[in-house]
Amino acid sequence: QVQLVESGGGLVQTGGSLRLSCAASGRTFTFTNYAMGWFSQAPGKEREFVATIDWTGANTYSADSVKGRFTMSRDNAKNTVYLQMNSLKPEDTAVYYCAAVLGRPVLDPKRYAYWGQGTQVTVSS
Repeated sequence: QVQLVESGGGLVQTGGSLRLSCAASGRTFTFTNYAMGWFSQAPGKEREFVATIDWTGANTYSADSVKGRFTMSRDNAKNTVYLQMNSLKPEDTAVYYCAAVLGRPVLDPKRYAYWGQGTQVTVSS
């Protein structure tokens, strides 16, 4: 069984920063076989792609709305991925989920096999 556990969400003012973490575990789960992604879901909206990273950590892809503000990284020794969120805006308010997809990074959430429970990020104006 695979578990993804997010942490680091909270309430922050506009322009502030947060760092989300997602720790992966599972007896048969080999972290380096998976690309990882971050997605967001605001109330009443569909889940949206935020960023994804390949197994090496050398290649990342981000949504246009977060480029230059959010940075995704991973530490394979710790089976953990991160999302550094800077210059936060009220429109970034959402539940943020991490997810794992076997093989290469993809943007479509339907392709991801494993999901965390989500962590709430709220940006006040």
